[in-house]
Amino acid sequence: MSVTIGVHPANPTLFHLARLDYAQQELAPLGETVDWHHYTDGVSTGALLTDGTLDFGGTGSTPPITAQAAGHDIVYTAVSAPRPGHGALLVLDDGPVHRVADLRTATVHLAIGSWQTHLVAKALHDAGLDYGSDITPQRGTPDSERLLRDGVIGAWVAQGADLVAARERGGLRVLIPTADVLTDRSVFFARRDTAEERPELVAAITRALHRADAWVAAHPQEAAAQIAGAAGGSAVHWQQALSALPWRTEAPGKAFLDEQQQAADILYAAGFLPGQVTVADAVAHPVSTVQEG
Repeated sequence: MSVTIGVHPANPTLFHLARLDYAQQELAPLGETVDWHHYTDGVSTGALLTDGTLDFGGTGSTPPITAQAAGHDIVYTAVSAPRPGHGALLVLDDGPVHRVADLRTATVHLAIGSWQTHLVAKALHDAGLDYGSDITPQRGTPDSERLLRDGVIGAWVAQGADLVAARERGGLRVLIPTADVLTDRSVFFARRDTAEERPELVAAITRALHRADAWVAAHPQEAAAQIAGAAGGSAVHWQQALSALPWRTEAPGKAFLDEQQQAADILYAAGFLPGQVTVADAVAHPVSTVQEG
């Protein structure tokens, strides 16, 4: 049989796992092979799991929440360690925004539906503002940095090599360091039937994730060149960005689930979600319990 794992450029662990043989090595003893489904929008991961396109995927913190809100029965399987240096919300160094409260009425560029939505919504909430009514969120574009420097928009959430390059050019200031607001973990999840009926499959893929992380940590220059070739940008900037990541995966514990629930509540109150979400529902149960119920 074949297991399909989703890959998109915004998830660095899966990006590199697809270029290594670790997944196949871990799945072979189970009689499984691996297929890779390449796509560009991590927000669609929940739908791709539900329709059977994927068996396993990974994103930032927001897509699994929106997947639950859309009725997709997903289960968290692993999370990265906190990634404090992954991204930040930038403003003009000499501009009018000096604190989060100054973002009221501002246009903010971000990857809507990604972990960046979680970052901005929680930062606004903590400052007494509302994501749904106090700012104008717009999807970021390749011109976001220029628009910020020209004063057309008030703030921009940057990550990876884009963040490194923007800060190197100067003139921009970090208004919201990610670590001040959330842990910004990379999140891995599967369909409930996969997670509950094939726990050995999830364990094998998780071992492969550990091995991919270890490879990147040991080969930062080669890893940066690979992702720069696929996603664009400077390999030097990518190496700095990748070096800021922890490259460690762990089980989704209570602290992570609590943070996800807080994010779900904030996003629902802001009108970003169509309904309330109980994050604890996205936890696997033993097959025996499922059958008895």
